[in-house]
Amino acid sequence: MDFRRPLLAAAVALLLALGVGIAVAASNGNGAQAATTSLCQEQTASVSGGYTVQNNEFDSSASECVTTDGNADFTVANSSIANATNGSPGAYPSIYQGCHWGNCSSGGLSANPIEVSNLTSGKVTTSWSTTQPGGSSNAYDVAYDIWFNQTPTTSGQPNGTEIMVWLNHNGSVQPFGSQVASNVSIGGHTYNIWYGTQSSWDTVTYDMTSSATSVSNLDVGTLAQDSVSRGYTKSTWYLIDVEAGFELWQGGAGLATNSFSVNVNGSSPPPSPSPSPTHTTPTPTPTPSSSSSGTGACSGTYSTVNSWQGGFQGQVVVKNTGSGTLSSWQLGFTFPGSQQITDLWNGTYTQSGASVKVSPESYDASLAPGATATIGFTANGASTSPSAVTCT
Repeated sequence: MDFRRPLLAAAVALLLALGVGIAVAASNGNGAQAATTSLCQEQTASVSGGYTVQNNEFDSSASECVTTDGNADFTVANSSIANATNGSPGAYPSIYQGCHWGNCSSGGLSANPIEVSNLTSGKVTTSWSTTQPGGSSNAYDVAYDIWFNQTPTTSGQPNGTEIMVWLNHNGSVQPFGSQVASNVSIGGHTYNIWYGTQSSWDTVTYDMTSSATSVSNLDVGTLAQDSVSRGYTKSTWYLIDVEAGFELWQGGAGLATNSFSVNVNGSSPPPSPSPSPTHTTPTPTPTPSSSSSGTGACSGTYSTVNSWQGGFQGQVVVKNTGSGTLSSWQLGFTFPGSQQITDLWNGTYTQSGASVKVSPESYDASLAPGATATIGFTANGASTSPSAVTCT
């Protein structure tokens, strides 16, 4: 009998309990050995593609570790985290591109933070494939954590917006804050939106209404511009980090990122809004100042989000009020004075005098029954609402 095996296993277990990262040789099935790195507590490792895997156990002292084989993947190898589900998660094991509290990956966003005004449709996309074990003893979410900062760099906590995208969750956990919108269609997905204020930043969560184990080419820009239109993010802030992982409240062993990528390209779709120098942060849930039901199977609800001397920010929420999927739509409204739109996002527009017509982008043209799309814009002039909005 070979007594070295139990001794080695005991040594490995002790190292994991102490939070020491170790490399273990694992067979790839052909007799070759591939190095597997174990990360515990708040350890990190650089992996192929210019990404960083982090264990990020921040609110628990229980044994919890992940392993990675050096590719853009990782697995929660063990977790004894047992936090209350109505409080903070204990850990967020994840993979990222960008800078996490000053710890930067080797390329992409870490070298080139993107100002939100340039973060247009198709500029930054991300794909992610996961394995989710479920089970009554596990409480977790499957979520992107996308960070914005008021300046291009920071060595600590970002002070802009934290945008989370929940693909799924298991157990009695829910996003931070309160739900402020439901069945919102953005970029081919439908979300319930949550908002909450933290100590020095805000958290906006786009919670998918249909659970998913993977996403392909998720457009960060469309989510960012929706957050701008709601007053939660500013166009002068910077995207500095895209993370994907699992917030663990209880258990979570077996959760895995099978693949992850962030793609940045140089395309320049329609611009995002530019805030006025006197722009102040609007309330999280703007009250519609004028609305009307459109013809056919859709309606348009107009609201003034914010205003300043000589200008304002408005939005129109398009809703599919029919029982079938809406393949496309067009908004129409007429300003009561000489207002002129300066920027518009999540749609394309024409303005002739006071009359405005808005058509959808490709990603928000199709709306399921009850789903919505939000068109935001900035304009010069008084913030007086149109008397009617049509949707056809």
